[in-house]
Amino acid sequence: MLIKVYGSAVFGVEATTITCEVNVDTGVGYHLVGLPDNAIKESNYRIAAALLNNGYRIPGKKITLNLAPADLRKEGSSYDLTLAMGILAASGQIKCEHIEKYIIMGELSLDGSLHPIKGALPIAIKAREEGFEGFILPKENAKEAAIVSDVKVYGVENISEVIKFFDKGEPLEQTIVDTREEFYKNLDFPEFDFADVKGQESIKRCMEIAAAGGHNIILIGPPGAGKTMLAKRLPSILPPMTLHEALETTKIHSVVGKLKNLGLMSQRPFRSPHHTISSAALVGGGSYPQPGEISLSHNGVLFLDELPEFERRVLEVMRQPMEDREVTISRARFTVTYPSSFMLVASMNPSPGGYFNDPDAPVTSSPAEMQRYLSKISGPLLDRIDIHIEVTPVPFEKLSDDRKGESSVDIRKRVTVARELQTLRFQELENVHYNAQMNTKQIREYCKLDEPSKELLKNAMERLNLSARAYDRILKVARTIADLDNSEVVIGSHIAEAIQYRSLDREGWLG
Repeated sequence: MLIKVYGSAVFGVEATTITCEVNVDTGVGYHLVGLPDNAIKESNYRIAAALLNNGYRIPGKKITLNLAPADLRKEGSSYDLTLAMGILAASGQIKCEHIEKYIIMGELSLDGSLHPIKGALPIAIKAREEGFEGFILPKENAKEAAIVSDVKVYGVENISEVIKFFDKGEPLEQTIVDTREEFYKNLDFPEFDFADVKGQESIKRCMEIAAAGGHNIILIGPPGAGKTMLAKRLPSILPPMTLHEALETTKIHSVVGKLKNLGLMSQRPFRSPHHTISSAALVGGGSYPQPGEISLSHNGVLFLDELPEFERRVLEVMRQPMEDREVTISRARFTVTYPSSFMLVASMNPSPGGYFNDPDAPVTSSPAEMQRYLSKISGPLLDRIDIHIEVTPVPFEKLSDDRKGESSVDIRKRVTVARELQTLRFQELENVHYNAQMNTKQIREYCKLDEPSKELLKNAMERLNLSARAYDRILKVARTIADLDNSEVVIGSHIAEAIQYRSLDREGWLG
């Protein structure tokens, strides 16, 4: 008897429906075809034990299972439940009148219980697109899949529940999520708050500018100056995510199985990989491509602590994704694309010893050591970082001050207003949403300067030995400062402030 049941495969952040054809016929044998990986090939052992422990069995006949389309590589253990239900239906052990109306996915334990799968959200989206009535999957994934409307989501704990549903008509409990309620529930509760930061008023201002314009930023300062503490608080002042951004971000985290029984992500992600990370782990890849840290940071912040400690080739592979806001991974048989629109926040010591330019600390690094240390950061990478800011240690008087600083909520209000101005300004442009995304042509159009401002910028570049690459960066940052001032034009004071944020272009840093 031939039966068709349906599962799904995830490639990139999109799902493809997989038809599992199961044929039980006279003879002996178990044949699984359709480019399965080793995890799927081993499924017959898990299926056999799970069925036996729930009062069923794999029939002693010739069983042929085909995963179509047969030329598409399938991976993972999430097809266990799909194949098990197909075997039961094809062998006549259960009724199967409506089995073709459902996507069925789940990894089986030997006792028949189900383990969570990856990519439940994109699978649910695909199920809705193709008109399936419902999606049956492990209970731990039900909440994320139920974000999708117009498809019934049933979370189950054991294969016996699925068997009773199809064979005896016993109802399954539908998981229902109010997407908008889920979205707004945790929207305004950041984990870290700038109110806890003592002193560092100039750095807070710099972070506010970076958040308002979506600018990449690098913090340079000695150990213990507060670089990591400040970076962790940046997501708390970014504009609240839109529902579209939340769905997009949740989909990426669903693909790598990082939601852990959560529904819709409403907080911007903050990722901080260790400096020993590989290029594949950072940008994505592998034999079966998975999103990397830059994609998991999509719509949020990627924090690279101690930037010069990262391998140079690892940092260099970031350059193109930072420019294109997406990363494309190509393999012989397919190509996947992951979004990677993130804010880069990097930190570094000013020297190998950590105390260069500190008048109260001895110089422990030679000029050659300094040059070797700083040369790990390439010019093209620095081209993509708009703001460089020096972070100095907080004096004791400010550390011991009991007064609270300005809260993240208050700073976020100003940032959100500035972002709204940019959204209005760039509404006719397809790929530009905030100032950091402007190209040279758009900078000339939206950052026009009067003669005194031009003269100020010219003098600053000559006297401070600023590099040519600093010119466009200064104009973009100045445009953001003007937006925070609710000014339509960029004036001299905006240029003067923006010039301060190019420390690494000055003589004595990177040459």
